[in-house]
Amino acid sequence: MSWDFIFHLGIISTALLIAALIRARVKFLQRFLIPVSIIAGIFLLIFYNFFAPLLHLRNDFLGVIVYHLLNISFIAMLLRVTPKEHKEVKGRRTLAANVTAVLGQYGLQCFFGLLTTAAIIATFRKDLFPAFGFTLPLGFELGPGQAYSIGIGWEPMGFIGGSSVGLTMAAIGFLIGSFGGVVLINQGLKRGWIGDEHAKRINNKSVRTGFFSRFEHERPVGSYLSTDGESLDSLSYHVALIMATYLVSWGFLTGLSALLGLIGPLGVELADSLWGINFVFSAFSAIGVKSFMRLVKVETTIDNATCNRLSGLSVDLTVASSLGAISLVAIQGYWLPILILTIVGMFITLIILPWYCSRLYDDHQFFRMLIIYGSATGTLPTGLALLRVVDQEFETPVATDYLYSVGIVFALAIPIILSVNLPAFSVTKNNPMLFWLAVAISGVYLLAAFVSYLIITKKRAFAKPKSFFYTEN
Repeated sequence: MSWDFIFHLGIISTALLIAALIRARVKFLQRFLIPVSIIAGIFLLIFYNFFAPLLHLRNDFLGVIVYHLLNISFIAMLLRVTPKEHKEVKGRRTLAANVTAVLGQYGLQCFFGLLTTAAIIATFRKDLFPAFGFTLPLGFELGPGQAYSIGIGWEPMGFIGGSSVGLTMAAIGFLIGSFGGVVLINQGLKRGWIGDEHAKRINNKSVRTGFFSRFEHERPVGSYLSTDGESLDSLSYHVALIMATYLVSWGFLTGLSALLGLIGPLGVELADSLWGINFVFSAFSAIGVKSFMRLVKVETTIDNATCNRLSGLSVDLTVASSLGAISLVAIQGYWLPILILTIVGMFITLIILPWYCSRLYDDHQFFRMLIIYGSATGTLPTGLALLRVVDQEFETPVATDYLYSVGIVFALAIPIILSVNLPAFSVTKNNPMLFWLAVAISGVYLLAAFVSYLIITKKRAFAKPKSFFYTEN
């Protein structure tokens, strides 16, 4: 009988418990609102890299749990029933703004990541692999899974240690996302970028310590029952609904992969990439299942609060496991290019992203910026974890609006996903123009996002240009 699954879950759970107790006692962690999942993730990162090998343990399982829980968190969020009168005109504008903000990050990170690589090659590292610049968006935007899988595919093409560099950039992205996000939240509190109501709630003792009162009558209600426990427990019903939806997603993606395989090698390559972003298909499946339930008039059996609890569980486990899944492998010879690329990535995400997001949105500006920042440096769970600090119950439409935009972003990002191997092919096919073709494709995305930004923001596009975060007041 194998205990691996339970054993690793036990380790993750222990890290979360220890982190929660430390957060409840240490004023420094309370002051800077560092989420428990991030604290636990740092413990797991240290444990799995330095102590687990001594016990003959590997962190492979963490990568698996991250992959599946990311998809499950999408499903739990999108199964929530929202009112039908969802501000159609305003909703379309928000959707367009989300797509613009995310594609803008893709364009910025790919374009300047590649240009930085070209500059490094031209100056002091002529042997640097041209695809090095793509490790910035792979590590920051897509996370450790894609950074590793694509990086390891570059190794036979000549990128020695490509998978290690990809994982390292992902680790740096998580750290920038986690601690940079905490800095942004504290600046938001200090400078009034967060609404008074949410700021007041953040300053509650329970938010700082992480625990509510010991008296039951002072604790808020976390969820409601939608089924009679004599027949089926309400939590069992919602877990079953989420897992059945996940099975629908798997079936759809399996069928699509089979069809793409008929095209040839290009189709197979695209199908492999689709499995890496399964969360997009999970989101589509959740929307489809919820629409079907509305059609047969059983959507009232869904309790939004229970979905929040299950999404919260997925996010906590995913963030902690994501940090623990990163292997701190030797990257001798790459430290200076990685440092330069990191500085470029920090400028794009910590400076440029808040600047344009604050002018792009006309409601919940800081919250919308925060989830995009977290997703542009780590993965979606990082964005959700940061958002949950200021919007604990996802009461605002920010998380749902962002998840609805993911499908459109994916469809529009297919060309840039397919171009990720062009710099590598410029070496294997001895054709430097393929590298510059990748730069041109990234430039097109950057230009399109900029034009869309101008159309959406109008007069606000360059309002108060010296102001880091734009507000009407």
